[in-house]
Amino acid sequence: MGFYLRKSLTVGPFRFNLSKSGIGLSTGIKGFRVGTGPRGNYVHMGRGGIYFRQTLPSSSSSETRRIPSEGPEAQSSSIEFQEIESGSVSQMVDSSSAALLEEISSKSKKALVWPWILGLSVCLLGVLAAMNSPIWVYCLLVPLCAGGLFWAVHADNLRKTVVLFYELEPHIEQAFQNLHNAFDSLRGCSRMWHVESRGDVTATYDWKVNAGASAVVKRKPIAPHAGSPPYFQCNVSIPVLPAGRQRLYFLPDRILFWDTSGVGAVGFDQLDVNSGEQRFIEDGGVPGDTRVVDKTWRYVNKNGGPDRRFNHNREIPIVIYEAIMLTSKSGLQELFHKRKRVSKRVSS
Repeated sequence: MGFYLRKSLTVGPFRFNLSKSGIGLSTGIKGFRVGTGPRGNYVHMGRGGIYFRQTLPSSSSSETRRIPSEGPEAQSSSIEFQEIESGSVSQMVDSSSAALLEEISSKSKKALVWPWILGLSVCLLGVLAAMNSPIWVYCLLVPLCAGGLFWAVHADNLRKTVVLFYELEPHIEQAFQNLHNAFDSLRGCSRMWHVESRGDVTATYDWKVNAGASAVVKRKPIAPHAGSPPYFQCNVSIPVLPAGRQRLYFLPDRILFWDTSGVGAVGFDQLDVNSGEQRFIEDGGVPGDTRVVDKTWRYVNKNGGPDRRFNHNREIPIVIYEAIMLTSKSGLQELFHKRKRVSKRVSS
Protein backbone atom coordinates (compact mmCIF):
# COMPACT_ATOMS: atom_id res chain seq x y z
CA MET A 1 0.00 0.00 0.00
CA GLY A 2 1.47 3.34 -1.04
CA PHE A 3 1.95 6.24 1.41
CA TYR A 4 -0.95 8.76 1.27
CA LEU A 5 -0.54 12.36 2.43
CA ARG A 6 -3.91 13.90 3.24
CA LYS A 7 -4.44 17.50 2.15
CA SER A 8 -7.24 18.15 4.64
CA LEU A 9 -8.40 17.05 8.07
CA THR A 10 -11.89 17.43 9.53
CA VAL A 11 -12.25 17.96 13.27
CA GLY A 12 -15.85 18.55 14.31
CA PRO A 13 -17.21 21.52 12.32
CA PHE A 14 -13.69 22.62 11.29
CA ARG A 15 -11.60 21.58 8.29
CA PHE A 16 -7.81 22.02 8.27
CA ASN A 17 -6.38 22.45 4.75
CA LEU A 18 -2.70 21.90 3.90
CA SER A 19 -1.07 23.67 0.94
CA LYS A 20 2.37 24.86 -0.12
CA SER A 21 1.60 28.26 1.36
CA GLY A 22 0.77 26.86 4.82
CA ILE A 23 -2.20 25.64 6.85
CA GLY A 24 -5.71 27.05 6.53
CA LEU A 25 -8.85 26.62 8.63
CA SER A 26 -12.46 26.72 7.39
CA THR A 27 -15.95 25.93 8.64
CA GLY A 28 -19.47 25.89 7.18
CA ILE A 29 -21.84 23.72 5.22
CA LYS A 30 -21.88 22.44 1.65
CA GLY A 31 -22.18 25.47 -0.60
CA PHE A 32 -21.08 27.99 2.03
CA ARG A 33 -17.78 28.11 3.94
CA VAL A 34 -15.85 30.75 5.82
CA GLY A 35 -12.15 30.33 6.43
CA THR A 36 -8.73 31.78 7.04
CA GLY A 37 -5.31 30.89 5.69
CA PRO A 38 -1.91 32.20 4.61
CA ARG A 39 -3.58 34.46 2.02
CA GLY A 40 -6.09 35.98 4.44
CA ASN A 41 -9.71 35.52 5.46
CA TYR A 42 -12.30 34.52 2.86
CA VAL A 43 -15.89 33.40 2.22
CA HIS A 44 -16.64 30.73 -0.42
CA MET A 45 -20.13 29.88 -1.66
CA GLY A 46 -21.87 28.29 -4.65
CA ARG A 47 -23.55 25.17 -6.05
CA GLY A 48 -23.97 23.50 -9.44
CA GLY A 49 -20.76 24.83 -11.00
CA ILE A 50 -21.32 28.49 -10.06
CA TYR A 51 -19.07 29.62 -7.22
CA PHE A 52 -18.17 32.89 -5.54
CA ARG A 53 -15.11 33.60 -3.38
CA GLN A 54 -14.43 36.88 -1.62
CA THR A 55 -11.43 37.84 0.52
CA LEU A 56 -12.36 39.52 3.80
CA PRO A 57 -10.31 42.39 5.22
CA SER A 58 -8.67 42.00 8.62
CA SER A 59 -8.33 44.74 11.23
CA SER A 60 -5.65 45.58 13.76
CA SER A 61 -5.06 48.39 16.23
CA SER A 62 -1.50 48.75 15.01
CA GLU A 63 -1.03 49.10 11.26
CA THR A 64 1.83 47.39 9.44
CA ARG A 65 2.78 48.89 6.08
CA ARG A 66 5.43 48.68 3.36
CA ILE A 67 8.12 51.19 2.78
CA PRO A 68 10.40 50.74 -1.92
CA SER A 69 10.43 52.12 -0.52
CA GLU A 70 8.80 51.43 2.78
CA GLY A 71 5.66 50.11 3.40
CA PRO A 72 0.54 45.62 3.20
CA GLU A 73 0.70 43.85 6.42
CA ALA A 74 3.90 41.81 6.71
CA GLN A 75 3.19 38.43 5.11
CA SER A 76 6.03 36.48 6.73
CA SER A 77 6.86 35.81 10.36
CA SER A 78 10.57 35.68 9.47
CA ILE A 79 10.75 39.49 9.34
CA GLU A 80 12.54 40.93 12.37
CA PHE A 81 11.35 44.37 13.44
CA GLN A 82 13.70 46.94 14.93
CA GLU A 83 12.04 49.18 17.50
CA ILE A 84 12.25 52.94 16.90
CA GLU A 85 11.99 54.11 20.48
CA SER A 86 13.45 56.77 22.74
CA GLY A 87 15.74 55.96 25.65
CA SER A 88 15.06 56.35 29.34
CA VAL A 89 13.53 59.65 30.43
CA SER A 90 16.00 59.71 33.34
CA GLN A 91 18.73 60.56 30.82
CA MET A 92 16.76 63.45 29.30
CA VAL A 93 17.73 66.10 31.82
CA ASP A 94 19.59 69.33 31.02
CA SER A 95 20.78 71.88 33.56
CA SER A 96 18.02 74.37 32.75
CA SER A 97 15.27 71.76 33.22
CA ALA A 98 16.51 70.06 36.41
CA ALA A 99 14.47 72.22 38.83
CA LEU A 100 11.27 71.90 36.77
CA LEU A 101 11.61 68.12 36.43
CA GLU A 102 12.30 67.80 40.17
CA GLU A 103 9.13 69.74 40.98
CA ILE A 104 7.06 67.64 38.57
CA SER A 105 8.50 64.41 39.99
CA SER A 106 7.99 65.37 43.64
CA LYS A 107 4.40 66.51 43.13
CA SER A 108 3.48 63.48 41.04
CA LYS A 109 4.51 61.23 43.96
CA LYS A 110 2.07 62.87 46.37
CA ALA A 111 -0.84 60.59 47.16
CA LEU A 112 -4.40 61.60 46.33
CA VAL A 113 -6.66 62.34 49.30
CA TRP A 114 -10.09 62.32 47.63
CA PRO A 115 -10.30 58.50 47.13
CA TRP A 116 -9.89 58.06 50.91
CA ILE A 117 -12.58 60.64 51.64
CA LEU A 118 -14.90 58.97 49.13
CA GLY A 119 -14.27 55.54 50.64
CA LEU A 120 -14.85 56.72 54.19
CA SER A 121 -18.05 58.49 53.14
CA VAL A 122 -19.43 55.37 51.46
CA CYS A 123 -18.54 53.22 54.50
CA LEU A 124 -20.15 55.69 56.88
CA LEU A 125 -23.36 55.87 54.89
CA GLY A 126 -23.39 52.08 54.63
CA VAL A 127 -23.15 51.73 58.41
CA LEU A 128 -25.97 54.23 58.89
CA ALA A 129 -28.13 52.30 56.42
CA ALA A 130 -27.45 49.05 58.31
CA MET A 131 -28.48 50.74 61.58
CA ASN A 132 -31.73 52.04 60.05
CA SER A 133 -30.79 55.59 61.00
CA PRO A 134 -33.46 58.30 60.74
CA ILE A 135 -33.69 60.57 57.68
CA TRP A 136 -32.40 63.67 59.52
CA VAL A 137 -29.04 61.92 60.02
CA TYR A 138 -28.67 61.48 56.25
CA CYS A 139 -29.72 65.09 55.69
CA LEU A 140 -26.87 66.14 57.95
CA LEU A 141 -24.12 63.77 56.83
CA VAL A 142 -24.66 63.66 53.05
CA PRO A 143 -23.89 67.41 52.59
CA LEU A 144 -20.89 67.03 54.91
CA CYS A 145 -19.54 64.08 52.90
CA ALA A 146 -20.12 65.90 49.61
CA GLY A 147 -18.40 69.02 50.96
CA GLY A 148 -15.47 66.95 52.24
CA LEU A 149 -15.10 65.25 48.86
CA PHE A 150 -15.19 68.59 47.04
CA TRP A 151 -12.54 69.99 49.42
CA ALA A 152 -10.32 66.91 48.94
CA VAL A 153 -10.44 67.17 45.13
CA HIS A 154 -9.61 70.87 45.31
CA ALA A 155 -6.78 70.25 47.79
CA ASP A 156 -5.30 67.48 45.59
CA ASN A 157 -5.25 69.82 42.60
CA LEU A 158 -3.44 72.48 44.62
CA ARG A 159 -0.91 70.00 46.04
CA LYS A 160 -0.11 68.17 42.81
CA THR A 161 -0.39 70.79 40.07
CA VAL A 162 2.74 72.42 38.64
CA VAL A 163 2.19 76.01 37.47
CA LEU A 164 4.51 77.45 34.82
CA PHE A 165 4.34 81.05 33.58
CA TYR A 166 6.20 82.41 30.56
CA GLU A 167 7.05 86.01 29.71
CA LEU A 168 8.23 85.86 26.10
CA GLU A 169 10.46 88.36 24.33
CA PRO A 170 9.10 89.42 20.92
CA HIS A 171 11.50 87.22 18.93
CA ILE A 172 10.79 84.18 21.16
CA GLU A 173 7.06 84.83 20.87
CA GLN A 174 7.38 84.91 17.09
CA ALA A 175 9.39 81.67 17.07
CA PHE A 176 6.75 79.97 19.27
CA GLN A 177 4.03 81.25 16.94
CA ASN A 178 5.92 79.68 14.01
CA LEU A 179 5.94 76.40 15.95
CA HIS A 180 2.15 76.64 16.39
CA ASN A 181 1.80 77.35 12.66
CA ALA A 182 3.80 74.19 11.91
CA PHE A 183 1.51 72.20 14.20
CA ASP A 184 -1.54 73.67 12.50
CA SER A 185 -0.10 72.31 9.26
CA LEU A 186 0.28 68.86 10.85
CA ARG A 187 -3.27 68.98 12.20
CA GLY A 188 -4.52 69.98 8.75
CA CYS A 189 -2.91 67.04 6.93
CA SER A 190 -5.23 64.19 6.00
CA ARG A 191 -3.39 61.57 8.08
CA MET A 192 -0.37 61.25 10.37
CA TRP A 193 1.25 58.22 12.02
CA HIS A 194 3.78 57.41 14.72
CA VAL A 195 6.16 54.71 13.43
CA GLU A 196 6.89 52.15 16.15
CA SER A 197 9.27 49.76 14.38
CA ARG A 198 10.79 48.87 11.03
CA GLY A 199 11.70 45.50 9.50
CA ASP A 200 13.93 44.82 6.51
CA VAL A 201 12.53 42.53 3.82
CA THR A 202 15.53 40.52 2.61
CA ALA A 203 14.22 37.06 1.61
CA THR A 204 12.91 36.64 -1.94
CA TYR A 205 9.55 35.28 -0.72
CA ASP A 206 9.15 38.15 1.72
CA TRP A 207 9.83 40.66 -1.03
CA LYS A 208 7.28 39.11 -3.38
CA VAL A 209 4.43 38.89 -0.89
CA ASN A 210 5.01 42.41 0.46
CA ALA A 211 4.39 44.21 -2.84
CA GLY A 212 8.09 44.52 -3.65
CA ALA A 213 8.87 46.67 -0.61
CA SER A 214 12.38 46.77 0.78
CA ALA A 215 11.06 47.18 4.33
CA VAL A 216 7.83 47.10 6.35
CA VAL A 217 6.84 49.29 9.26
CA LYS A 218 4.44 49.08 12.19
CA ARG A 219 2.65 52.36 12.81
CA LYS A 220 -0.36 53.87 14.58
CA PRO A 221 -2.42 56.87 13.49
CA ILE A 222 -2.06 59.89 15.75
CA ALA A 223 -3.74 63.28 16.07
CA PRO A 224 -1.50 66.27 16.93
CA HIS A 225 -3.34 68.64 19.24
CA ALA A 226 -2.95 71.29 21.91
CA GLY A 227 -3.13 70.30 25.57
CA SER A 228 -1.33 70.01 28.89
CA PRO A 229 0.17 67.14 30.90
CA PRO A 230 -1.81 65.90 33.92
CA TYR A 231 -1.65 68.30 36.89
CA PHE A 232 0.17 70.91 34.83
CA GLN A 233 -0.94 74.49 34.13
CA CYS A 234 0.77 76.92 31.77
CA ASN A 235 -0.12 80.35 30.45
CA VAL A 236 0.62 79.36 26.83
CA SER A 237 -1.07 76.84 24.56
CA ILE A 238 1.12 73.71 24.33
CA PRO A 239 1.35 71.69 21.08
CA VAL A 240 1.31 67.92 21.71
CA LEU A 241 2.60 65.02 19.62
CA PRO A 242 1.47 61.52 20.76
CA ALA A 243 4.24 58.92 20.38
CA GLY A 244 3.02 55.52 21.57
CA ARG A 245 3.02 55.44 25.36
CA GLN A 246 4.81 58.79 25.40
CA ARG A 247 3.65 62.35 24.80
CA LEU A 248 5.82 65.20 23.50
CA TYR A 249 4.78 68.61 24.89
CA PHE A 250 6.39 71.53 23.03
CA LEU A 251 6.98 74.45 25.42
CA PRO A 252 8.57 77.74 24.28
CA ASP A 253 12.03 76.71 25.53
CA ARG A 254 12.02 72.89 25.69
CA ILE A 255 10.17 69.67 24.93
CA LEU A 256 8.70 67.79 27.88
CA PHE A 257 8.90 64.05 27.17
CA TRP A 258 6.08 62.52 29.25
CA ASP A 259 6.42 58.77 29.70
CA THR A 260 4.55 56.26 31.86
CA SER A 261 7.74 55.89 33.90
CA GLY A 262 8.50 59.58 34.38
CA VAL A 263 9.22 62.90 32.71
CA GLY A 264 12.24 64.09 30.74
CA ALA A 265 13.13 67.33 28.99
CA VAL A 266 15.03 68.16 25.81
CA GLY A 267 16.10 71.72 25.05
CA PHE A 268 15.60 72.97 21.52
CA ASP A 269 19.35 73.49 21.25
CA GLN A 270 19.75 69.70 21.74
CA LEU A 271 17.00 68.73 19.30
CA ASP A 272 17.75 67.47 15.78
CA VAL A 273 14.87 67.49 13.30
CA ASN A 274 15.30 65.66 9.99
CA SER A 275 12.55 65.48 7.39
CA GLY A 276 12.34 64.30 3.82
CA GLU A 277 10.15 62.64 1.23
CA GLN A 278 9.48 58.91 1.56
CA ARG A 279 8.06 56.62 -1.11
CA PHE A 280 5.42 54.46 0.55
CA ILE A 281 3.32 51.55 -0.73
CA GLU A 282 -0.13 52.36 0.67
CA ASP A 283 -2.76 49.62 0.78
CA GLY A 284 -5.02 51.73 2.97
CA GLY A 285 -7.33 54.50 1.84
CA VAL A 286 -5.73 57.27 -0.23
CA PRO A 287 -7.45 60.69 -0.28
CA GLY A 288 -7.79 62.45 -3.61
CA ASP A 289 -5.20 65.10 -2.71
CA THR A 290 -2.44 62.58 -1.87
CA ARG A 291 0.54 62.62 -4.23
CA VAL A 292 0.57 59.26 -6.06
CA VAL A 293 3.79 58.62 -8.02
CA ASP A 294 3.47 54.97 -9.12
CA LYS A 295 1.60 51.68 -8.66
CA THR A 296 2.58 48.12 -7.79
CA TRP A 297 0.85 44.79 -7.21
CA ARG A 298 -0.14 43.44 -3.81
CA TYR A 299 1.75 40.24 -4.71
CA VAL A 300 4.47 41.01 -7.21
CA ASN A 301 6.93 39.10 -9.42
CA LYS A 302 10.59 40.05 -9.90
CA ASN A 303 9.75 41.74 -13.21
CA GLY A 304 7.20 43.96 -11.48
CA GLY A 305 4.18 42.10 -12.83
CA PRO A 306 1.41 40.47 -10.79
CA ASP A 307 1.98 37.08 -9.15
CA ARG A 308 -0.96 35.11 -10.59
CA ARG A 309 -0.76 32.39 -7.94
CA PHE A 310 -2.70 34.70 -5.63
CA ASN A 311 -6.40 35.35 -6.07
CA HIS A 312 -7.73 38.90 -5.92
CA ASN A 313 -4.26 40.34 -6.55
CA ARG A 314 -4.81 44.05 -6.99
CA GLU A 315 -2.85 47.14 -7.87
CA ILE A 316 -2.01 49.45 -4.98
CA PRO A 317 -0.58 52.98 -5.17
CA ILE A 318 2.88 54.20 -4.25
CA VAL A 319 2.56 57.60 -2.62
CA ILE A 320 4.86 60.26 -1.26
CA TYR A 321 4.85 60.79 2.50
CA GLU A 322 6.94 63.13 4.57
CA ALA A 323 9.07 61.38 7.19
CA ILE A 324 9.93 63.46 10.28
CA MET A 325 12.60 62.15 12.67
CA LEU A 326 13.18 63.80 16.07
CA THR A 327 16.42 62.87 17.84
CA SER A 328 18.70 64.17 20.58
CA LYS A 329 21.97 63.06 22.13
CA SER A 330 20.14 62.42 25.40
CA GLY A 331 18.11 59.58 23.84
CA LEU A 332 15.08 61.08 22.11
CA GLN A 333 14.26 59.08 18.95
CA GLU A 334 10.80 59.27 17.42
CA LEU A 335 9.72 58.85 13.79
CA PHE A 336 6.51 60.22 12.28
CA HIS A 337 4.94 59.94 8.84
CA LYS A 338 2.47 62.39 7.40
CA ARG A 339 0.68 62.46 4.08
CA LYS A 340 2.12 64.94 1.66
CA ARG A 341 -0.69 66.64 -0.22
CA VAL A 342 -0.64 67.79 -3.81
CA SER A 343 -0.53 71.57 -4.00
CA LYS A 344 -3.69 72.93 -5.55
CA ARG A 345 -3.22 75.63 -8.15
CA VAL A 346 -5.74 78.42 -8.32
CA SER A 347 -6.42 79.51 -11.88
CA SER A 348 -7.09 83.17 -12.53
